Amino acid sequence: MKFSGKLAGSIAVAALVAGTAFAQDGAATASAGTQPVRSEEQGGPLRSTMPPPRESVAEVFGETVSQPVVQGEEAAVPLVQNWTVGQAARLVAVIEGIGAEGLDPKDYDLEPLRTALASGPSTELNELASQSFVWLVEDLRDGRTPMEAREQWFVVDPDRDLNPAGKVMETALVSGDIAGTLMALNPTHPDYAKLKAELAATPQSNAAKRKLVRANMDRWRWLGRDLGSQYLITNVPEFQLRLTVRDRIISTYRTVVGKPGRTATPQLAEVVEGVVFNPTWTVPQSIVKGEGLGAKVLGNPAWGRRNGYVATKSANGYVSVVQQPGPGNSLGQMKLEMPNEHAIFFHDTPSRHLFANDSRALSHGCIRTERALELAMTMAILGKGATKDEAVAISTSGKYTKVMLEKQWPAYITYFTMASDINGEMATFKDIYNRDAPVLASLDKPRVRNRTTVPTDEVIVIEDDLQDS
Repeated sequence: MKFSGKLAGSIAVAALVAGTAFAQDGAATASAGTQPVRSEEQGGPLRSTMPPPRESVAEVFGETVSQPVVQGEEAAVPLVQNWTVGQAARLVAVIEGIGAEGLDPKDYDLEPLRTALASGPSTELNELASQSFVWLVEDLRDGRTPMEAREQWFVVDPDRDLNPAGKVMETALVSGDIAGTLMALNPTHPDYAKLKAELAATPQSNAAKRKLVRANMDRWRWLGRDLGSQYLITNVPEFQLRLTVRDRIISTYRTVVGKPGRTATPQLAEVVEGVVFNPTWTVPQSIVKGEGLGAKVLGNPAWGRRNGYVATKSANGYVSVVQQPGPGNSLGQMKLEMPNEHAIFFHDTPSRHLFANDSRALSHGCIRTERALELAMTMAILGKGATKDEAVAISTSGKYTKVMLEKQWPAYITYFTMASDINGEMATFKDIYNRDAPVLASLDKPRVRNRTTVPTDEVIVIEDDLQDS
């Protein structure tokens, strides 16, 4: 089988990435346990062509995706516990230095706690120290920003269930290491430490920059503390996607993201379950009916075939149009199967010239990905859904084929306006969706107590019009 130079390069990169990741992850060969791959013709049932996953994503990666919040789990261990004078003094020291974490000592009743501490052991000291400790846990673990200020943010942070405040307090008091126990709640991603260093290096006189750093430190707390051993992560304002293994960037890809407004790309933590090669595209009704495409294809089937469209009219008059696999397909050569209520996913595009633009907020919400075939083959190989040879054969077949992954990948769609760029340098990015303002404003307001942990924003289901750009 012969391939063009560009495809051969993609295959080589996919194989290199697979080798690197397997070496780091101690994984077996990608082909172990797979069955022969069978292609599905478009339009047929969406059956998996690979064995179902043998491990759940929670077993492989831990709790890294959205889970229902169990209200009241904090009550499993008492939230008021007994504090010695020495333990309370160490807590006061933590609060006095909490500005290094981008938080404000005034939020944690520092003065009342100092007063109670000066009076020695008491019920009041137990109550005040316990209360301040719980507030610190909530902000270090979940983020200080209230849900109402997190625009189009739909990640349910698993850390509240993994580290309930009462249990964290119990651990701190038994060990006596108040500071160490609290700092262990910090995000493990290297960018959090970089932002913390940036905050320390920024003079107090530069209030605007310090507030921006603090806001982006808090955004890391909105996610799970540990993102997993391997994952996809994209920073929407940077227009970049990273394939990451053990927090080390293996490959980067330029992206095209949603236009500002109702089609802005939301912030999600989901799971890539499979890779669709040579996908079909079900055309939205806004085009089928609103722009007359359905009537055009039904009235001129030959034109429809030349452009890859097949129209079906049901008995009740409903017309659906599906674009078949091919070089002009609006999804390009692949899409990543990532079920979610927003209908957001990563996919290829035939309009690859758009990746040359500096500003790439152009889509209806989904994320179009540069070098998408390389990414698809890499995901299939690393996810043990196909061997390298199988991935090549599938991608060049021209036939719709869904490859389910044995090892599923967490995928994080984030929004940072200050972060490390793909070269590892700290950079600022344009706030393309104006999502900074409510976060920055919340830093100037008193800490919100008893706040919800459930996302409050409206879910906007994306109907991705792929023909507009």
